[in-house]
Amino acid sequence: MDIKNELLWRIYTIMFLVVVFAMFIFGRAILIQTQETEELMAMADSLYVDYRPVMADRGNIIAEDGSLLATSLPYFKVYMDTKATGLTKDTFYTYVDTLARSLANMTNSKYTYGGYLDRLQLARENNNRYLLIAKNITFQDLELMKRFPLFKKGRYKGGFIVERMSKRQRPFRMLAHRTVGYVRENANPVGLEGAFDDVLKGEQGFQYMQRIPGNVWIPLSDVSAIEPENGHDIVTTIDVNIQDVAGNALLRALKKHDADHGCAVVMEVKTGAIRAIANIGKTKDGNFWENYNYAVGESTEPGSTFKLAAIMALLEDNLVTLNDTVSLEMGKTEFYEETMVDASFHQLDSATVRKAFEISSNVAIAKMVNENYNLTKKGDKFIARLQQMGLDKQTGIEIEGEGNAYIKEAYSSTWSGTTLPWMATGYEVQLTPLQMLNFYNAVANNGVMMQPYLVSKLQDYGKTYEEITPKVLNKKIASYETIKQVQSLLEGVVKRGTAKSINPPNYSIAGKTGTAQIHSRKRKPGSKPQYQAACAGDFPAAHPAYSCIVVINDPKINGFYGSEVAAPVFKEIADRCYASKIDLHLPSNPQGNEKIAFASNKLPDFNIGYKDDFTNALSFFEIQHKDLAQSTPWTVVNADSTALKFQPRKGMERGIVPNVVGMKLRDAVYQLEKVGLKVKVTGIGTVRSQSVPAFASTSGKRVITISLK
Repeated sequence: MDIKNELLWRIYTIMFLVVVFAMFIFGRAILIQTQETEELMAMADSLYVDYRPVMADRGNIIAEDGSLLATSLPYFKVYMDTKATGLTKDTFYTYVDTLARSLANMTNSKYTYGGYLDRLQLARENNNRYLLIAKNITFQDLELMKRFPLFKKGRYKGGFIVERMSKRQRPFRMLAHRTVGYVRENANPVGLEGAFDDVLKGEQGFQYMQRIPGNVWIPLSDVSAIEPENGHDIVTTIDVNIQDVAGNALLRALKKHDADHGCAVVMEVKTGAIRAIANIGKTKDGNFWENYNYAVGESTEPGSTFKLAAIMALLEDNLVTLNDTVSLEMGKTEFYEETMVDASFHQLDSATVRKAFEISSNVAIAKMVNENYNLTKKGDKFIARLQQMGLDKQTGIEIEGEGNAYIKEAYSSTWSGTTLPWMATGYEVQLTPLQMLNFYNAVANNGVMMQPYLVSKLQDYGKTYEEITPKVLNKKIASYETIKQVQSLLEGVVKRGTAKSINPPNYSIAGKTGTAQIHSRKRKPGSKPQYQAACAGDFPAAHPAYSCIVVINDPKINGFYGSEVAAPVFKEIADRCYASKIDLHLPSNPQGNEKIAFASNKLPDFNIGYKDDFTNALSFFEIQHKDLAQSTPWTVVNADSTALKFQPRKGMERGIVPNVVGMKLRDAVYQLEKVGLKVKVTGIGTVRSQSVPAFASTSGKRVITISLK
C-alpha cells in the first residue's frame, strides 16, 4: 500500500505540474495576444535589416548663360530613436532637458522648450523609435544639431537619425515652366525633365536600413554602402533674358484681351535653337500659369499665316508673279455656294499679288489657288508643294507631346470643291505654333529648314561630354528666287500691310499676321465666334537672326485680329532683343561682297584717344579705318562715308603741357599726371578747356583744372 500511495502521489504531482505549466502557457498566450503584441512585433521588426536603394540627386537644367532653370537642393529630415540600443534611461533623462532647450532655440523651431520636452518624454514612454524632430532643414542647421546634447552621441547612443532628401527647385518659377517640365510618380513625364530623365536621374545607391513599427525604414548610418551617382546636367538653348521678355509680354496681352491661353516662341534662324518658349493659360480660378505646352502640343487651323505657303506654291510653279493683277471683287466672293470675305474693308476691285498679300486678302489668295490648282484638277500638285515645304511633318523636337501636322491628301474622302480655297487661307489644315514657326524660320534662313531644339550640351560637373549640333531637316524648301520674293512680301506686310503698326524706325521686321475663327464650321448659328490671333516672322529682316511666333487663343476684349492682339507682343519681343543684343546691330555681308558703306554722320568723328583702343573697337564692328598717325600712339578720329581716318594728335611731346581738349576724362588725367601735374576736374563728359594752355612748359606748374561738358 505504501508503495502504491507513493506512486500515486508522484503521478498526481506530475499531473499537477503539467496542468500548471499548461495553464501558464495558455495564460501567456492570452497575455501576448491582448497586451504584448505590438511590443513583440516591434522587437521583431527591429531585427529586420534590408539592403535598400538610395536615390541619386537629379542633374541640373541650365540656361544658355549658366543660370539654373531647375536644380536639386539637398534638405534633411531629423528623427530621434528614443529607444535606441545604447540610449539608457539615465542618459536620456539626464540630457533631455538641455536637448529640448537647444531645439527650441533654433531659428526655425516649431515648438517651445516646454513643447519639445513634453514630446521627447512622451515619445520615450511610448517607445517611439522614429520621432520626427525637424524636416526641410539646411545643411548648416544639420551641422548645428549634430552638436546638441544626446544627438552628438550619434545613431546608437543618442538616437540621432538623419534622412537626406532632395527637392527639385525652379529659381525662375513660371519662366519656361512647362518646357522644363517634371517627373512625378503616377504621372507621364513632361518637358525636358521627362525627355532627358535617363541623363538627369543618375544611378541609385544602396544602404542598409532597419524596419521599425509602422513599416518605416530608417538608415543604419549616414553613409551609403554603395554611394549613388548623381545625374548629369543638361544645358539648354534658352536665353533667360529673351524668355523673360516673351513671357511677360505674352502675359500682359492675355490679361489685356481676356484671352484663354497663348504662346510665344523665339528661334535662332541659322541653328534652330529655341531661345524662348512661353506658354501661358488661364486657370480655373482666373489666374494665369504655364499649365500646358501650347507651342508644341496644340494643333489648330493657323488662318492667314498659312497664306505664305499658298503664295510660295504659286510662285514655285510659275503660276503668278508678284506684279500680276488679281480680282478682289470688293472683298467678297463665293466658292460652290459658300461665301468668303476679306477681314479688312478695303473696297478694292483689284490689286497686284504683292498688294493682295500685304493686306491679307482671303479672296485674292483663295481665287489664285482655286483657278490654278482646283479648276485645273491639279490639287495633288498643290499638296505636293506643301509637303515639299515640310508642312505635313512634325519638327521632332526633343520633348514629348508634339501635335500632329495635318495636310489633307489630295482627292481623299474628305476632299471637296471648297477644300483648296479654304486651305489657301489657313483652314482645313492643322499645325502647331512651333511647326508654323519652323516654316517661317526656313524662309528667313534662305530656304534651309532646321530642326528646332532645346538642349545644346550634356555636362558632368561643368565639363561637356556631349555637344548637340544643329540638324538640317530640309536643305531646300523652295527655290532661291521664290524665297527672295516671299522675304520681300513679308517685309512689305510690316511696312505697308496688316502689320504696319509694328514697323520699327531703326531696324526692319518681316512678318505676317493671321486671324482664324476657331471651329468656324462647327459653330452653332447665333453663337459668338471665337478667334485665334497670330503673328509670325523674323528680325532684323536685313540679316535675320531670330524668328518668332505669337499665338493668342480666344481674345474676348480690346480686339481679336492678329494685328492688334498678337503683333504688339511680337514687336515688344523684337524691340527688346534688338536693344539688348549688340550682334543684331552689326552690318551683314552674307554674299561676301565689299564692306557696306556707312553714312559719315553715323560714325564717330573728332574723337580723341589712345589709338589701340579705337583699333580694337573698330575691328570688332568690322568698320574699315586708315591709320595716318603711325608716328604717335594718340590719335584724332575723322570720318568719311566709307572709313575712319586716324590723324596724328599733336601736343603730346615730353616736357610740355599736353593738349587734352576733346579727350575723355580717363585719357586726359593720364596724360596730365604723366607730366607731373595735379588735376582738378569740373563737369562730366569730354574735355572742353584746360586752365594751362597746351604746349606750355611744365616747369613750375603744379595744378591744372580741366572743364568737361
